[in-house]
Amino acid sequence: MDLHKLIFEVYPYVALTVFLLGSWIRFDTEQYTWKSDSSQLLSKKYMRVASNFFHLGIIAIFFGHLVGLLTPHAIFSGLSVSDMAHQWLAISAGAVFGTLCLLGGATLWLRRMLNTRVRAASRWMDINILGWLMITLMLGLSTLPVSIMHANEGNAITMIALAEWAQSIVYLRPNSDLLLHISLVYKIHVFCGMSVFLFFPFTRLVHVWSVPLGYLGRAYQIVRAKRVRV
Repeated sequence: MDLHKLIFEVYPYVALTVFLLGSWIRFDTEQYTWKSDSSQLLSKKYMRVASNFFHLGIIAIFFGHLVGLLTPHAIFSGLSVSDMAHQWLAISAGAVFGTLCLLGGATLWLRRMLNTRVRAASRWMDINILGWLMITLMLGLSTLPVSIMHANEGNAITMIALAEWAQSIVYLRPNSDLLLHISLVYKIHVFCGMSVFLFFPFTRLVHVWSVPLGYLGRAYQIVRAKRVRV
């Protein structure tokens, strides 16, 4: 088996297995480490804006990739969304939310590196996973000029190839040949993105599993002011 097949046919399943099994084992055995490890109490400077930019950007990017890559081509066609419209939407959304995420994430990473108190309270994996996410994000942003060039030429082959490859992984029919002729920057970006799933169970990212969705439908809290009698 050559390296290309190993990376794009075997590695995705290794990463996803570690992602799911590792998360389950960590939740079962190390629940006291299942948290976001917020450092806001140590330093509030730049924290709120940077955190909001980062979270808004990364959530939009994740669901954008999820929908864009795993939605069958026939569904887009049925909704009268042309390949070019799909590609320009992906480029526009990627540019906006990718830039937001990069600004927020880079600020958070520098904060962890340069703020003495925050650095002392940070585990090495806190810094490394944030750095890896930023590398993956910058690679993703670096694909934009190539994607724009393809879009201007009316060429959606790369976008379709990436989507069909992702769907082949989900359908358990991996086909790395779909990625043979795409630009190297896309391949490196895909590899780094898959590696995020591999690292996930060993980092603070596990708190994503515990997103408090019930919070959105919670009952109102009644707050009564205490009356002071004179």
